[in-house]
Order: sequence, then C-alpha cells, then structure tokens
Amino acid sequence: MKMWSGRFRQPLDPEFEAWQRSFPYDRRLLPFELVASRAHASALEHAGILSSEELSEILNGLAEIGRRAESSPEFLNDPEAEDVHHFVEKQLAALIGDTGYKLHTGRSRNEQIATDLRLFVRHSIDTLQTQIADWLDALLTRAESAGAAAMPAYTHLQPAEPVLVAHWLLAYVEMFLRDSSRLADCRKRANLCPLGSGAIAGATLTLNRAAMAAELGFDAPTANSIDATADRDFALEFVGALAQLALHLTRWAEEMILFATPAYGFVELPESYSTGSSAMPQKKNPDLLELVRAKSARILGCATTLQTLVKGLPLAYNKDLQESQQPLFDAVDTVIAMLPLVTGFMQAVEFNEKKMNHAAQSGFMNAWAAATYLVDRGVPSRLAHEAVGKAVQLALERGCDLEKLPLADLQEIHPSFDAAFHASLGLTEVLALHDVPGGTAPRYVKRALQNARERTAALRPCDPVALGS
Repeated sequence: MKMWSGRFRQPLDPEFEAWQRSFPYDRRLLPFELVASRAHASALEHAGILSSEELSEILNGLAEIGRRAESSPEFLNDPEAEDVHHFVEKQLAALIGDTGYKLHTGRSRNEQIATDLRLFVRHSIDTLQTQIADWLDALLTRAESAGAAAMPAYTHLQPAEPVLVAHWLLAYVEMFLRDSSRLADCRKRANLCPLGSGAIAGATLTLNRAAMAAELGFDAPTANSIDATADRDFALEFVGALAQLALHLTRWAEEMILFATPAYGFVELPESYSTGSSAMPQKKNPDLLELVRAKSARILGCATTLQTLVKGLPLAYNKDLQESQQPLFDAVDTVIAMLPLVTGFMQAVEFNEKKMNHAAQSGFMNAWAAATYLVDRGVPSRLAHEAVGKAVQLALERGCDLEKLPLADLQEIHPSFDAAFHASLGLTEVLALHDVPGGTAPRYVKRALQNARERTAALRPCDPVALGS
C-alpha cells in the first residue's frame, strides 16, 4: 500500500514508478530513519496518541527491522518500497499489524527526509574528523622525523628560499585543520531537528519538539517549518567543505607527483601505492596521486549539482530535492574512501633528504638572506636588494654561488659587504634568519609541531559517536 494512495484511482505507470523510486539509494539512511522514528514514537506516546503498550510494540518492531537489515542485506531488496520511509512503514506493519500505521501520525515524509539527512551529515562529519586526524598524524609524524632536513620552497614554481621539510609539511597540516574547522562549523548549523515540522506548516499534534531534538542529540528544533522542510543548505555547505578538502588534497598530490620526477628526485614513490606500464618495464607511475587529482573533479561536480538543484527552487518541499541525495552520498563516499589511502601513502613514501638538502643550498636561495645582511648594516632595503641582484648576476657569469664570490668583488658592488658575509649564507644561518612565529626557523617549527599535535588530538571524539548523538 502506498503512503499516499487513497486519493488515486489509477495505478502509476510502471516505468515511472520504477524511475521515481529513491529506495535503491536512500535505503542507506535506514539507521537514521529508525532512530528518528523512535523519537517520534516517544513523542506520540507523550501526546496521548499511543498507549505505552503500543509504544513498546513500535519500538520493538523498529529494533527488529534494524536487526534484520544488519544481519541480512537481502532484507533490503524490496522492489515495492518507494523510499526508506515507505519501507519502514511496510515492514513495521508486517511485524506488528495495524499499530505500525500509527507511527506516521502527525508527521510527513518531508520532515523525515530532512531529519535523516541531517543525521547522516552529522554522522559523516564525525567519521571524517577521525579520518582527518589520522591523515594529520601521518603528516606530523613525517614532519617530526624530518628533523633538520631542508628543501627548497618555490614561488612561481621557481626555487625561492630554503625551508625545513617539516615547515613544508606543516603548510598542509594548516590546510587540513581549516578543513576540519569548516566541517565542525557545518555540523553546528546542521544540528537542528526538523521533526515536528510536518509537511510544511508544522505538526497537527502538540508534539514536544524539544524532547525529540534532545533525544536525537540535536541542539534544538528548527525555527521555521517551511524552511525546515525545504532547507538543504546543510548538505550544500557540507559538500562544499568536502570540495575544499579535495582541492587541498590535489595540491598535495601534485607536489608529490612533481617531487617524484627525476627532475626533482625528492620523493621515492611507494610500490604499494603505484603501478607500472604494460609497455614500458621501467615505469613506476603515481596512480594514487593522479586519482586523487581526478576524484576532486567528481566532488566538485557534486557540489555544483547541489547548488544548481536548489537554484530558483520555490518553497517548500519539491520532488527536486530527492536528487540532492545521490551527490551528497557520492561526495561523502569518495572522500571517506580517499583519506585512508592518502594516509597510508604518506606513511610509506620515502623522502630523499640528502637530495632535498642539496637543492636547498643551490639556486641562490640565500639571496634574500644576503640582502638582509646588508640591511642589518644600515643599507636601505631597496639598495640592498639591488646590490645582491648585481652579486647574483656576477656569480651567474662566473658559474659559482654567492658564497664563492671574493670579498673584494663584493665590495666593489657595495662597501658594506665585509668578512662576516660568507658565513651568514650557510643553510643553518639562512633558516635561522626567519625567526618569527610562522617562519621556518627551527625553534618556531618545533613550537608549530607541538601546537599542531594538540589541535589534531582535539579532533578525535572522546567517546564513540552513536547515530543518534
């Protein structure tokens, strides 16, 4: 029996009926539908609609549906169920008889799906926060193990200045901590309960909305029944945050691909996350990294789909909103599958620290330090910049580094060069020169590592997260 069939005299066109069903994909919401239904049943009992015996029957029936779904995947192969809400009603009536039909008293599928999706988003965010913490732990462990190893940092893909390898990795840590923060903010805005909103105007019964919200771990009920049933902002915001996270993963992946090329030679790809060529026996290809780049397009597509879906959509619920589910699910599934893989890659990848250190000491990356040396001796910054630029040109003509230029030649460029100049250009001295919070000076990198460890630890929940909390 359809949940809406009383007014109709003609059956649905079979092809249309199959085409418009959402149960093949929204059945994954069953755990959330069950916990929300339990909360609604308790509210019906408090409102005097259900007796205590009927409430007990319904709660036991809902629990049995959950057990059967968990123990037998075939249980969910229902070709008649229109959606997850219809499925639960059908199964409940089959288990406990007509009392099962009382569960839908005073509620609408419009509020049910809005509630289920908020529960799904909240649960997914909690899962992702733990995965992000694992990923950050992998980055931080590699940063800590890098110690004093240095590498070139690049602007415009040209060598710019030397930095600690740890400092480079901490740049990614900051990106993903921001992603975690965005997800936490999204969770706060999503954590309001639509139950009691009815189809559009609010429930027709005096239900305790605050009690239902509290039972499900929401902060409060939603404030407006029209908005509650029409709102998918929480899904758009969530998938938007996932798209930002995926973009950050592509930046990391692209640098790792570049650094694994012979032109750089900083990274040795782990064989467990690489593949070869069917034609060229020597090849080891960065397949995981390339797929990370590619899958970001998929997640961006999901975000665009959701935005386009609600563009110009009138209030309140429209069947269009059914199409919000699959891009939401796809984006979540893609990121949840990806994060453990990049974490494993980061744990397995090898850095050629000797080559990185060598590269950090070539290409005139100590030029700004040289200019700073003159500034410390009272030379105006612009004039110091010009003098060191001339020194770089001279070194290029002679095929040597700045520190190999004779003092006499340097003093012809500017008299403020003195005998201490060459000693100021070593890698250790140049790194230590950036002695500001957020800089690559070792003492500040050490503090940054400790701070990042503390912020990462805070991402992990103290207790396992239940579906309804």
